[in-house]
Amino acid sequence: MTTQTLVKNILNTKYEDIPDEVIEHAKKSIKNWAGVTIGAAYHPSVEMVLELKKDLQSGEQVSILGREEKVDLLLATLTNGMSSHIFDFDDTHLDTIHHPSGPVAPVVFALGEHLDLDTKELIRAFTLGCETELRLSNAVYPSHYDLGWHITSTAGVIGAAVAAGLLLNLEEEKMTYAIGIAATQASGLREMFGTMTKPFHPGKAAQNGLLATLLAEKGFTSSTQAIEAKRGFAAVLAPEHDLSRVNENWGYQWELQKNAFKPYACGIVLHPSIDACIKLKEYAKPEEVKEIKITVNPYVLELTGKPTPKTGLEGKFSIYHSATIGFLEGDAGENQYKDEVVNRQDVIDFRSKINPTVDETMEEDKAVATLILKSGETHTVNIEHATGSIKNPMTNDHLNHKFNKLVSPIIGKENSQKLIENLDNLDNVSSIKDIVELCATKKVLV
Repeated sequence: MTTQTLVKNILNTKYEDIPDEVIEHAKKSIKNWAGVTIGAAYHPSVEMVLELKKDLQSGEQVSILGREEKVDLLLATLTNGMSSHIFDFDDTHLDTIHHPSGPVAPVVFALGEHLDLDTKELIRAFTLGCETELRLSNAVYPSHYDLGWHITSTAGVIGAAVAAGLLLNLEEEKMTYAIGIAATQASGLREMFGTMTKPFHPGKAAQNGLLATLLAEKGFTSSTQAIEAKRGFAAVLAPEHDLSRVNENWGYQWELQKNAFKPYACGIVLHPSIDACIKLKEYAKPEEVKEIKITVNPYVLELTGKPTPKTGLEGKFSIYHSATIGFLEGDAGENQYKDEVVNRQDVIDFRSKINPTVDETMEEDKAVATLILKSGETHTVNIEHATGSIKNPMTNDHLNHKFNKLVSPIIGKENSQKLIENLDNLDNVSSIKDIVELCATKKVLV
């Protein structure tokens, strides 16, 4: 009964039932998502996907954030979902290493623009779509993730379907079908990390989730127990799972409030090491460094153990590169993950000085780093909670700075600031179209 109970919980949760603090965190999540999506709007992989518009004879229904083009609903959700994950700068539910906004927000924006929906209903759909995927993630993590599934897309497709179902006012039976149609499309392999295909995953989850709901709306049927069945989502994709976590404390416990925002443009498991190396930078010049020893969570080497990255995308999955740029440049924004930086000689040389070691008991948001100088002098930094984690969150000012840094080069400073104001006040904006128009300004500066 997991699926049917979930559907009842979703449909019985109105906007007014969502606590104010959850609404505020949802708006922050949407703002962060819009910023990273617009920031990557002209990435080569986005250009490749949009070249399909002509090949597929895509209609002009809704917008691509940060660009002038309009495409059909499905291509828009694919593109905006992919764009949001390209820089690996999006939000993270640290408990499950899940990026919840990527699969859900593109659906909310596409249907919101297409149907000119009430912004409070958009926030409700976003919140409950994210809540659904995060609760599913809790139920199957870590078994599911350890098998090699990219949990953002596998659980995300169901969250996307739920958000779409709410916006299309599906009743109980059809919402159940939408979840089933979405669940059978769950996909995404961790093998793809470090390539263009990784950000393709949340885009495909958004597209598949929307497609599932559009089909369900027309009466397309599926299993009514897609999550809990013997050959359903959990049993097939996670040998060890706890489905009680899907519906427990619904309405009282909000997983979306655990959604954290990144100060660095890479996987969140790298953030403690970057924080540590930025602090160690205070103690020495690069040429004085003999070695930096970093004790990290096991996932750091499993996910980001590339010692000799050749591209910016690979650099985002390299503890060696990320720690290096933290020390050399005091930051790890998108500029530090450009191909030319990854292949810069001083960066290559310094990477050999980074020596990570796994501690099986260390939590994901912690790291201990020791700087050893050629003189024999040492300095140790202990990061208890990385910047951007729930216990050390980015402030709203930090989020706005990050947003403007990503968005201003695309749509201009004035429109970027207006966009922040509208997204902060999303529940009172008269139409999502006002926001989309700012995102699709013709004053593109790139």
